[in-house]
Amino acid sequence: MSEETIFLRIVRGEIPADIVYQDDLVTAFRDIQPQAPVHILIVPNEPVPTAAEVEPSHEPALGRMFTVARRLAEQEGIAEDGFRLIVNCREHGGQEVAHLHMHLLGGRPLGPMLSRRA
Repeated sequence: MSEETIFLRIVRGEIPADIVYQDDLVTAFRDIQPQAPVHILIVPNEPVPTAAEVEPSHEPALGRMFTVARRLAEQEGIAEDGFRLIVNCREHGGQEVAHLHMHLLGGRPLGPMLSRRA
């Protein structure tokens, strides 16, 4: 079994969170340290440690993550102006929790994806 994570505990209702969507495949909740006016995390209910460990059996949940992101962007009023979806993978990708998750960000111009370095 995968390592116990804070996200898995949120999915199971053991840790309080501002859950904005939940079904049998995914759970979405507001980030406690938002980086934009809208910052929602969307996670598969079945933990997958990283994007590098995705298997074909995860496809239903991963597809649902995208349709939920679209639905939430519409509900939050950011769909028309645009939004960003981010999935970080492992240390160099900036992943902080070993449970695959998608960030839905929007509500203001987000600028370039990466800082430019000389």
